[in-house]
Amino acid sequence: MDVDLVQLESSLWVGKKRYRAALTEWHLNWTELDKKNRDKTVSVPVSEIVAVEEGHVEVLPQRSVSEDTDRDFTVFYVKRSSNGSSYGLLWRLGRTQFSCPSRDLRDQWMTQLRIALKTHSPSRPHRLLVFINPFGGKKQGREIYHSLVAPLFELAGVSSHVVVTERANQARDHILKKDLTGFDGVVCVGGDGMFSELLHGVIGRTQQEAGLSEHDPSLQSCDLHIGIIPAGSTDCVCFATVGVNDPVTSALHMIIGDSQPLDVCSVHHRSSLVRYSVSLVGYGFYGDVLAESERHRWMGPLRYDYSGAMVYLSNRSYAGLVQYLPADPQLSNPRDNTRCLSGCSVCSKSTERLFPHSPDASSNYISHFSQFSSDSEGDWVSVEGRFKAVSLTCMSSSCPRSPLGLSPSAHLADGTGDLIIVRDTHPLGFLTFLHRHTSTQDQFDLPFVDVHRVKAVRFSLPPGENEDEERETVNGGGMAEEGERTSRSGSQHHLVERGEERGMANDRRKKDLCGLCCSKPPSVSVWNCDGEILPHTEILCRVHCQLVRLYARGMEDGSATPTRK
Repeated sequence: MDVDLVQLESSLWVGKKRYRAALTEWHLNWTELDKKNRDKTVSVPVSEIVAVEEGHVEVLPQRSVSEDTDRDFTVFYVKRSSNGSSYGLLWRLGRTQFSCPSRDLRDQWMTQLRIALKTHSPSRPHRLLVFINPFGGKKQGREIYHSLVAPLFELAGVSSHVVVTERANQARDHILKKDLTGFDGVVCVGGDGMFSELLHGVIGRTQQEAGLSEHDPSLQSCDLHIGIIPAGSTDCVCFATVGVNDPVTSALHMIIGDSQPLDVCSVHHRSSLVRYSVSLVGYGFYGDVLAESERHRWMGPLRYDYSGAMVYLSNRSYAGLVQYLPADPQLSNPRDNTRCLSGCSVCSKSTERLFPHSPDASSNYISHFSQFSSDSEGDWVSVEGRFKAVSLTCMSSSCPRSPLGLSPSAHLADGTGDLIIVRDTHPLGFLTFLHRHTSTQDQFDLPFVDVHRVKAVRFSLPPGENEDEERETVNGGGMAEEGERTSRSGSQHHLVERGEERGMANDRRKKDLCGLCCSKPPSVSVWNCDGEILPHTEILCRVHCQLVRLYARGMEDGSATPTRK
């Protein structure tokens, strides 16, 4: 057991009250010396101290330093507060101004605190590449960054190079082609579509530099971290990995260097990479809603509710063959009623299996290859029939409207995904399934719903059906908000070229989804891959364990207390 040794201790003043302050190896503590309040101690982990400044310093709304304070110093740190509107914990910038009896003591405190920060926070970023989507969400990306995030970065000594994007895939292309020497991470100010661009860019660049092909089953893990400042109309990835959609909370996670490994699903068609996904690969209902919403972009975000209602009323189901490679049921299962929280034991065990000989997993991270190396690994299970929906998610996919998500017990970094199969059923039963996503009731506790923890999934059409002839779809748009630009192809240059060819093929096949009141509904649906329509119906999905890392730490204890009933 580590002993928290005292490094420095003295009496300090906070306002008109005297405190006993102690800097230990891991914490900064101060206790009021008033006899009535001797038990009131504030304890801040050294790893969560943002900055230490001379004098009385204010940061927001603008930075200011009081004069004649040569015996004072200010400590900025992470301060948590509950959020009444969701299950997450908000992080705010705490600030305490200390006064010392002498300037020498002030200097001693400043020196020891800064040494402690360097010693216990080696993973903090020094330079970040920031991409701002000025069109996403409510079109407030610039304002959010410059008013809320940039002052925090400046306070913490984090320099940034800002790129305001002007076209789709600009961020992805920048990461793939430009010199990134000196950057510790890349940050998007936008929604899930902008995050997807960074995801494809980071993975693609890592494989390029390693001399690997993204078409191969094995991918090299990425060392460059990804940060998300939520500023879109859909911020599912941020919500599922932090617990709240809040720019200040996300910025503070970046500043202190939090690192959350994340599984990524690669989607292939006939051995060629199509896209990467972290939240949803969905066929049937979720694909139809996405396709239908593209016909009503003029409605804005309301188009999703409208399209969902219309697709539900159409009462469609689709024939298909689902094959999956089960994960080890002894490690976890999607019905165990647990939540993937910060420090999750299931994900930690996966890290230990990936790096069995390393006390510090991150030190070997860039040399790790996905453990999924063969489609024939293990015994595949087949399910054939008609389905309302087939979905694969590598995380809970929680969001404000569905706080527990598509699969509440899914894990962020255990190398598995949750396959949810909803077989054809009567409309009222399917409505019950959908409604339970908004409550604490178990959406899997229905006779027509199956959920499996898997390492890979393959979907194909029944014999006799040809996706090129049968598929009827709208133009390959996405669920991303107005102006939220997303990547429709893979990360490498050859995928960009293939994307143009696919677009021409789509134009030849393209028809509107048979109107919702049409007498002949489509026989084949489309795949919704993190808000993008895939150009293929028959696909293979592989889950790559801990392929990327985010500036996050997962939901903290208390931020996901509700459980399924």
